[in-house]
Parts: sequence; C-alpha cells; structure tokens
Amino acid sequence: MGEFGQLPFFLLIIVVMYFFMIRPQQKKIKQEKEFEAGLKVGDKIITKSGFHGKIAELAETSVVIETMSGKLKIERSAISLELTAALNKKA
Repeated sequence: MGEFGQLPFFLLIIVVMYFFMIRPQQKKIKQEKEFEAGLKVGDKIITKSGFHGKIAELAETSVVIETMSGKLKIERSAISLELTAALNKKA
C-alpha cells in the first residue's frame, strides 16, 4: 500500500516540472527559431555580443552583416534583436 501511495506524489512532481520547466523552455526555443526564420536582407539587428549592423546576405545557418567597420559573417543564432520593426513603429 505504501508504494502505491507514493505514485500520485511522483506523478504530481513530474506534471509540475513539465509545466514550470520543460514547457516554457520549448516555447522559448520555438520563438527563437521563428525569429531566425523571419530575418530578411536589410533588417537592422544587434548581435548577442553587441554588434550593430544591417543584414547584407542570408545563408541557411549564417548571416553577413554590414557594420560601420566592414562586413561580418555570423551564425543566425548569434542575433539577439531585430531593430527594423521597432524603428518603423517610432516613425
């Protein structure tokens, strides 16, 4: 009887872990992939390392950005923020 009494407790722990840890992480990964897929040439961006630039070329996994000091080739996952939409809202 003691073993069966602990089963609902362990199931509850698994359900709580799913809703507070696993599910939010999956949503975040999905949003990041949608963000990366929505990038286009001409978008102004900021990388995770703080570089500001404009997308010059797109490849499957990488991006070439134009900065004031030249062009840089970076991975799509290194892009932190897209500024074009925010700048257009202000105008």
